[in-house]
Amino acid sequence: MNDDLGALTARIDRTNELLQRMLAEVAKTPSTHAIFVDAGYLYAAAGRLVAGTEDRRAFDLDAEGLIEALIDRARTIFADSRLLRVYWYDGARRRIHTAEQQSIAELPDVKVRLGNLNANNQQKGVDSLIRTDLESLARHRAISDAALLGGDEDLVSAVEAAQGYGARVHLWGIEAPEGRNQAEPLLWEVDSQRTFDLDFFKPYVSRRTAAAYEPAGARPTREDVRFVGAQIAAKWLAARGRESLVELLPGHPYLPGSVDQDLLVEAEGLLQYSLRGQADLRRALRDGFWEHLQAQY
Repeated sequence: MNDDLGALTARIDRTNELLQRMLAEVAKTPSTHAIFVDAGYLYAAAGRLVAGTEDRRAFDLDAEGLIEALIDRARTIFADSRLLRVYWYDGARRRIHTAEQQSIAELPDVKVRLGNLNANNQQKGVDSLIRTDLESLARHRAISDAALLGGDEDLVSAVEAAQGYGARVHLWGIEAPEGRNQAEPLLWEVDSQRTFDLDFFKPYVSRRTAAAYEPAGARPTREDVRFVGAQIAAKWLAARGRESLVELLPGHPYLPGSVDQDLLVEAEGLLQYSLRGQADLRRALRDGFWEHLQAQY
């Protein structure tokens, strides 16, 4: 009898030890977040807020700059978490990438997922793609938090699916000039809500004019732009000092939104050329900026 009791006690102790080890491992595992962007909602709401229209043909969206700003904001909100990736959901005829969607897909840590675009330029199948990804990532414990930029009531089922596996879903919205641009049932279901205002989107949305379709002047080479990026980095480092450099380096390859915008404006002034919508040149600019800073560290 004593031997049986001793064996049972030993098994219980062993089980407790294994549980403690498992809990310790879980505690060491960093939290992970992902950003889910319904591009249809983004273009419509940001276009109306900044350019006064939902017609994509009437304004330009600096998707690369905006994505980096969203990543930067998420880094602040989810301070003890790492980014898995940004999921960008949009529509395209026959699910064939447009040039703009292809340039977005080439960005680091960005996954473009395409639904169909019907004859009326309405997205079809995007909500189901969001639900599939949210549910799958939550089920496999790939994310602990999901930032969802969208407003459609059909996204409620996606939120519920992710929450059912323990993930927290945070709804991000765009300020509406009048009323709301997000469905109330969606607002009720999420774990938190956050709205980005005009000042947040203004640097990334510009209304098109006849003269804005083509940048003025000869297009600089990537090496020209990379060199300008390095020049600006040297100036930035001289003004800010090494302490600011140490704070900036952990965010590589992303720059805080304010730094990125200052870099873009100054580079356009030096080059006398608009880099808006020039994804390859924007990357060359940032590469030159980072390369100089890393060489000085």
